[in-house]
Amino acid sequence: MKDKKVKTPVISGKSIVQTFGETKVLNEIDLDIYDGDFTVIMGTSGSGKSTLLYCLSGMEQAAGGTIYCGDQTVTGASEKELTKLRADKFGFVFQKTHLVSNLTLYENIVMAGLIGSGFSENDVRERARQLAVQMNLQNAVDRLPSQVSGGEAQRAAVARAVMGNPAILFADEPTGALNKANTKEVLNLFTKLHEEGQTILLVTHDKEAALRGNRILYIEDGRVISELALSEYGKDRDTREKKLAEWLEGLGW
Repeated sequence: MKDKKVKTPVISGKSIVQTFGETKVLNEIDLDIYDGDFTVIMGTSGSGKSTLLYCLSGMEQAAGGTIYCGDQTVTGASEKELTKLRADKFGFVFQKTHLVSNLTLYENIVMAGLIGSGFSENDVRERARQLAVQMNLQNAVDRLPSQVSGGEAQRAAVARAVMGNPAILFADEPTGALNKANTKEVLNLFTKLHEEGQTILLVTHDKEAALRGNRILYIEDGRVISELALSEYGKDRDTREKKLAEWLEGLGW
């Protein structure tokens, strides 16, 4: 029998604990995020899903446990070390785009490359142009964030996040402020990035967004209580939808 390919963790967390005051928000979580996976974290409001993402990415320091990115330790790292780790290996997309308001979309994308990608300026500008085409932003690249739609701004934020070819793309409710049409465009973009090999960790409460993943985790009261494996998006959509719906129903969603 042929051995299954062993997946390599991009991020590993052991006994992760986070507290706010006397409240334990994350409760001894063990978790691996694997290279090439599109992992989705779901859970009700206040379950700890965004806090888990922030701890895994070093945006918050966990109160306990250990988190690794490859052979680098995230927990306990200095701010200088974390800044380099974020620049070299992490990309971030949030519900708010956090684009620089007085820079065009193209300039926002370029800036990310100049800060952390390690490319020459000419290479950065060429990659920014390629990403703008990939994100279908050709007609908006010279506009300011205030002059474009929410979907265009979010696609620019995604382009900025992947400018440096991150090992993992963290996304926290990236479609939460978008209408249905723009949500679909952004989700299609995430799917395309995953098909091209991008490792993604997405936090969402939206079933349509969750369907884009191949691995779904459910967090409740600071613990990962269940996990669902799905086939790649685009295959057996009806079966995948039914499987996700039944799983969530069984969890009381």
